[in-house]
Amino acid sequence: MRRPFPAPVAAALAALSLPLLAVAGPPAADSALQAVDSALARIARSDASYGAVIAVDAATARAAAEEQDALAPAARDALPLAGQPVLLKDNIESRELPTTAGSLALAANATGRDAPLVAQLRAAGAIVLGKTNLSEWANFRSYHSVSGWSAVGGQTVNAVDPRRSPCGSSSGSAVAVALGYVDIAIGTETSGSIVCPAAVNGVVGVKPTHGLVAGAGIVPIAASQDTAGPITRDVALAARALAAMLDPEAPGAAAVAAGLADVAGLADLSGVRMGVFANTTGYAAERDRELDAVLARARADGASVIPALTIDRYEGFSDDAETVLLYEFRRDLNAYLANLPNALAGLTLDSLITFNSTHAGEELRYFGQEVFLAARDLDLDAAGYRATRERLRRQAREEGLDRLFAEAELDVLIGITEGPAWMIDTVNGDAFFGEGMASLPAIAGNPHVTLPLGTVDGLPLGVSLVGRRGEDDQLLRIAHRLETVHRREP
Repeated sequence: MRRPFPAPVAAALAALSLPLLAVAGPPAADSALQAVDSALARIARSDASYGAVIAVDAATARAAAEEQDALAPAARDALPLAGQPVLLKDNIESRELPTTAGSLALAANATGRDAPLVAQLRAAGAIVLGKTNLSEWANFRSYHSVSGWSAVGGQTVNAVDPRRSPCGSSSGSAVAVALGYVDIAIGTETSGSIVCPAAVNGVVGVKPTHGLVAGAGIVPIAASQDTAGPITRDVALAARALAAMLDPEAPGAAAVAAGLADVAGLADLSGVRMGVFANTTGYAAERDRELDAVLARARADGASVIPALTIDRYEGFSDDAETVLLYEFRRDLNAYLANLPNALAGLTLDSLITFNSTHAGEELRYFGQEVFLAARDLDLDAAGYRATRERLRRQAREEGLDRLFAEAELDVLIGITEGPAWMIDTVNGDAFFGEGMASLPAIAGNPHVTLPLGTVDGLPLGVSLVGRRGEDDQLLRIAHRLETVHRREP
C-alpha cells in the first residue's frame, strides 16, 4: 500500500511546462518488449513520487509482448495498437489483477476475466501493464472527498504540480499519460471523471457517446451515464484507442469506427460551426482569455464561432441528477457484486458500509461515506425513478444540448472543461471553482473531448468540445484539427 501522500518531486519537475507534458511521450520502440520494458522502467523510476499506478503485472505484460514480437511482420502491422502498453483504471476488470475500485473491501476481487473493452484492446495489439489509482469508488462515496485518494492506492498527485489535485476519478490514468509512462490509459466517467483529470494534467481525454463502449466488467455507479474512454497523449491516439474499444453490437459503432480511421481528415476548420458555452465563462478573467485565444485560432483556421450560448436548468435539476445516480448506484452496484465469480459475491452496499465503519482508520481517515448512506436510505420507487430520469434527460437533451445544436446549427459546443488544479486538502476536500462542461453531456450521453489548449499561471487548462450523440468521429476530427492548429503556434 502506498503512503497517503507521496513526497513532492524536485521543483524543476513541478514546474514542467504544459507543452512539454502534452507533447512528450514514451520514446519510439523497436519492439513490443522494448516498449513494455521502457514503460515499466519509467513507472519504477518515478511513480513513488506521484502514486498514479496501483499495480503492474510485469511478467504477464512481458510475455504478451514477446508473443507479439514473434508474429510475422504483416500480422503485427495489422494490429492497430501493436506494441502499445496500456494502463487501466482500477475499476475495470482484467484477468491478471484484482479490480478494487480503490477499496480495501475489494482488495481480493480477482475475477480472472477481462472486461469486453479490455479483451478488444488486447485483440487490437495493446499490452495491459496494470492498474491505475482512482478516487475511491470512482468518487462516489462522500460529498467531501479528496480526488485521487483511495485506501488501496493512497494519494495520486498532479503531474504538473504535485501539491495540487489530479482531479478524479480517473486520476492515475491521466497522471500516467501526462508523465509519459504510457501513451494510452483507460478511464471511466459518470460525470467528469475522464475529462476533469485529463484537463488538469494537460492531456487528451475522451468520453464517448454513452453506449458505444460496453459497460460490462466495470464496477458501476450508474448505468445511464457510466462509460469508459481513452486518456491519451494526442487526439490521433485517442481515435485509435476508441476505435478498438467500441462495442461491435452498439448501434452506429461501425460508422463511428470507420470515421475514426480518418481523424486527420480536415485540412482546416472551414465550415465548422462552434458554439461557445457561456455557462463556463465569467468566473476568472485568465480562464476566459485562454478560451478566447483558442477561439481566435479556430476563426483564423476558418471556423465560425457563435458566442454566448447558454442552457438554463430548471429548479431542482441538480437534486434530480443526484437522485438518479443514487438510485442506479444502489441497484447496479448490488447487481455487480452479486455476480462476482469469487468469495466477494456476498457483498452488498449495506455490507460495504459496515466494512468501512469497521475499517474507519484506513477507509474513513479523510472523508466519510455520506453518499453510500444516502443511496442506501433513498426512498424512491421505480416509477418515481423513471419520472425523475425522464425529466432530467429531457432537460439535458431536447431542451438543452439538442436545442442548442439545432437552433445554432452547430458542429461542436466549446467551453472550459474545468478550472485549474486546486491544492490537495484533506480537511476540506475538493475545491471546484466555476461551472465546467461535464454535467450536461454526461446526462445527455453526448460525446465530449478535452484538449490541453491553455494554461493559467503554468497550470493546464482544458478546453472541451462536445458533439452530437453518435458522431464521435466527427467530434474527434474537429478536435484533431484544433489540436494541430494549436501546436503550430509558436
